[in-house]
Amino acid sequence: DKGKHLLSLFSTMSDTQMLTLVSQEGDSYQVPVDIAKMSELVKTMIDDEDDADDDAQEVPLPNVKSTVLVKVIEFAKHYKEEPMSEIDKPLKSSNMSEVVQTWYSNFVDVDQELLFELILAANYMDIKPLLDLTCATVASMIKGKTPEEIRKTFNIVNDFTPEEEAQVREENKWCEEA
Repeated sequence: DKGKHLLSLFSTMSDTQMLTLVSQEGDSYQVPVDIAKMSELVKTMIDDEDDADDDAQEVPLPNVKSTVLVKVIEFAKHYKEEPMSEIDKPLKSSNMSEVVQTWYSNFVDVDQELLFELILAANYMDIKPLLDLTCATVASMIKGKTPEEIRKTFNIVNDFTPEEEAQVREENKWCEEA
């Protein structure tokens, strides 16, 4: 009967263990434990003995801003539904939509500041697929560009004298031959 089926569905949903991730600003985000455990850091911080405890555990993430944590949680939730395909190295394209599924290429289509904050968060929280995706995105921004174009892309000031630059190019000639 339908009523019993709905009840069992709701009880299964309420059985999903939740925990609270707390951002740098002190904002709290309720996340299912299995999704939060995508982070190796969170996995080591939560104690499994508290299963009987109904109080959701709080995990402070002082190095992660709220805006970034929201994106990290969005990534983890999607990854559980549709795991990201393995990223080939070296990158086969500078276009991320040719490297990973559309959702993931859209996910990293953000401004540089947020992209770099996602890299820092993925590294700090130890979420390998997110770190792979964000670092590959930066690599795609560099792929096929001249040093001058790379400096322009990342607003890097060239502090080499022409002599120093010539010396560095000479020492690294082997890179271009590969």
